[in-house]
Amino acid sequence: MFRNALIQGASRGIGLQMCRYLLSRHTNVIATCRDPAKALDLTRLQHEHGDMLTVFRVDVQDEAQIKELSAQVGDKKLDLLINCAGILHPSGKGETSLREVNSQDMSATIATNTFGPLLMAKYFNSNLAKKKSENGTAKAGKGSKNREAAGVLVNMSARVGSISDNGLGGWYSYRMSKAALNMATKNLSIELGRKQVICVSLHPGTVNTDLSSRYLKNVDPAKVFTPAFSVDCLMNIISGLELKDNGKFFAWDGKEIPW
Repeated sequence: MFRNALIQGASRGIGLQMCRYLLSRHTNVIATCRDPAKALDLTRLQHEHGDMLTVFRVDVQDEAQIKELSAQVGDKKLDLLINCAGILHPSGKGETSLREVNSQDMSATIATNTFGPLLMAKYFNSNLAKKKSENGTAKAGKGSKNREAAGVLVNMSARVGSISDNGLGGWYSYRMSKAALNMATKNLSIELGRKQVICVSLHPGTVNTDLSSRYLKNVDPAKVFTPAFSVDCLMNIISGLELKDNGKFFAWDGKEIPW
């Protein structure tokens, strides 16, 4: 399993559950959120696990804060970086038509969903690529040599970011931000792949979180996941990644999604 992980956007939903999952597997976790003082669930988790969980204030729209976090982490080896923070739209709802599109809201959505993860990669790729210690592990799975990787970078994307899969339209900012994030993941997979870092985009499914709760009224309850179920599925994928999976886009069930 992973020895050291960094979870960006860990105060709630999938990010918080990722912390719970990894801590239960004895992974040391660095967690970030915009306002730790308001992240009560994350604070409780920190009290339960002590030094295994460290929490930092980071707003991914502020590059200076990401740079400061990098300075605090130093040259610590990271086996896993998961970018979880995301917004649907500053208003809390997506644009259903061009009438609702404006540059300010689009910029804010893309800054969080696309620029933030890319800047995290900028400042922490060297930690992921750092050689593992003799007793440490940076394996994305167990077994054959072709599974060995220096580290794993995961960008939490969404199926609506797939251009090929878009048959409904709407949600301009969110779709665009996730499509751009997927391109960033692909670019990163080429550059960081040279350092044996696996980079993938993941779609968590329809998850009952603060991000999506207002849109779930007309969704079949059987198709709405708890954060725990989604994260179990996602971590099963992450733990089984091989170098040949670098640069791919997977759904929660392990099926590859077309770009």
